[in-house]
Amino acid sequence: MPKMIYRCQDYKPDLLEKAGYYEGVPIEQIFPPVDEKLEAHRTKRFAAPFVGVPFDRIDVDPIIIAHACVVLGYTNRDFYENPPLGAKCVIYCNELYDLLPVTHWFYSNVWLDALGCKMIVTESLPWIVQEPRPVQKPEDVDKIDVPDISDMEKCLTGELFIKCYDWVKEHEPQFFVPISYGFCHFGMAAEMVGPERFIIWCRRQKDVAHKLLSKVIETSANGAIMIARRYGFCMMTIGSVLSNSTVLSGKMNKEFAANYIIQMVKKAFKGGAGPQLWYHLCGDHQFDYMNFKEMVISPFTVIHIGYLGDQPFPADLLRETFGNMMTVMASVDTKIMMEPKNYGKIYEMAKDQLIKVREAPRGCILGTCCETPVPAPAGSILAMVRAAREYGVYGTW
Repeated sequence: MPKMIYRCQDYKPDLLEKAGYYEGVPIEQIFPPVDEKLEAHRTKRFAAPFVGVPFDRIDVDPIIIAHACVVLGYTNRDFYENPPLGAKCVIYCNELYDLLPVTHWFYSNVWLDALGCKMIVTESLPWIVQEPRPVQKPEDVDKIDVPDISDMEKCLTGELFIKCYDWVKEHEPQFFVPISYGFCHFGMAAEMVGPERFIIWCRRQKDVAHKLLSKVIETSANGAIMIARRYGFCMMTIGSVLSNSTVLSGKMNKEFAANYIIQMVKKAFKGGAGPQLWYHLCGDHQFDYMNFKEMVISPFTVIHIGYLGDQPFPADLLRETFGNMMTVMASVDTKIMMEPKNYGKIYEMAKDQLIKVREAPRGCILGTCCETPVPAPAGSILAMVRAAREYGVYGTW
């Protein structure tokens, strides 16, 4: 095993033992049984774009993660430190809002602990890198070991995902979708070094930046393969977050982000991961979104782009550029989701985006530009769902 792997027990010994319980009570006893009739209906709705059979209406996915715990009376820490509780809260919250029946349990800095980063959770943040970072100078990159696939179960990320998926598979099997995340490989490498320093390396010491990125994507692919081998398949959600147009030119995005995403997906597919893919381009991608026409595409592929400049990415441009290739996800501005008294504005924005995207050849989803903010009022999500019920019903346009 690489010497730089850290495990949950290094800094919170009882964390894994408590996963699956809340104050000593099994999580499955805290919530009422799932409404199976409603769940079956929502499952058909979610599957519609991918099987080519329209059902009901366009689905809504505001990317709910820690918000689910907070809106149900738990905390941000509860979500990230107790994956089964987090997953169950997402299931319950998605039923509350009538959203897609999928469990999102993740955080942006996945697999970094396997590359030498120590991680902590705070009262308001997910697992983040704790100083000192493992790469302080260029020669430190050579000291980083890529963990073997068998080692991926033993790192923090692997143990947390396994706790989550084992619990869902046993207690909520109808929602069981093992997913491996990569948000994003450029950002993960930057976290190992420090974002400012890594961005400078990409301009002045490209060979070092490429060497580190290669190790990051190898590790991320091994994580996806580990999950696929354990559970039989593995959906991959992959991001281009820090690697956006505010930070990189379109040419640099291709060199340091898009090309590495392609490498990662090909390696993971070869190892048995997939076939589902979800590309999430967070932030402004006005100068680089065309790079993602070259991505690996499977029959079950979604592309989601946050912003064009400082405005939500236009749904008609998304449809025209990618609609013949994959399912597209149009967005409402995340910034206004957490502002009270903006429900009418959210509704109108969702309506406008839906009208522009609803005829996408391979189907569409309505979402937010990024994760629903933890303090977002419930009325913000209801405004999106209302718009989908009124302007996203199949057969009415």
